[in-house]
Amino acid sequence: MNRTCGLSNVTKDYLATYCCILEEMMQGMKSVDLRNSISHNFIVQMIPHHQGAIEMARNILRYTTNIPLQKIATQIIIEQTKSIDDMQRILCACSAQRNCKEDLCRYQNRIGQIMKTMFCEMKYACTNNCVSANFIREMIPHHLGAIAMAENTLKYAICPELVAILDEIITSQKMEVEKMQCILRCM
Repeated sequence: MNRTCGLSNVTKDYLATYCCILEEMMQGMKSVDLRNSISHNFIVQMIPHHQGAIEMARNILRYTTNIPLQKIATQIIIEQTKSIDDMQRILCACSAQRNCKEDLCRYQNRIGQIMKTMFCEMKYACTNNCVSANFIREMIPHHLGAIAMAENTLKYAICPELVAILDEIITSQKMEVEKMQCILRCM
């Protein structure tokens, strides 16, 4: 990710932290213990995904003066912290929900495609000296990845307690994507 030529020191500092957060999130999502439960697998991969968003939001709050973006970043921290707590609370029960080998294979293959696209788009997002715009261009594919992962999970037999969490991820992150796109257009 050598994108630092011509960038300000502030932007370089923002990007250095972002790159560390992104790498930790990618490793966290790829190194989890997958089981024969789609519910379990979604939760253990989504928790590091959400943790990444929380850290990315904290990072942009150190640099941005864009008030609407500050509100979105703060909302990301609140919503995704709650979602992590909710997923941790139901993980044990959801891990008991078993799926057949064929469904597990189809599910995980699609999740792998979603993650590959998301990681690539986040890693190579357009970068300039507007850290607020950089954050939006990085966070939109992050949110789109979560939406796609949640929608994919809803296609299978899953733990009933997980359904409300998936619906909340889809609804809240679609709204945040729309808000971020609007802010980006106004920049």
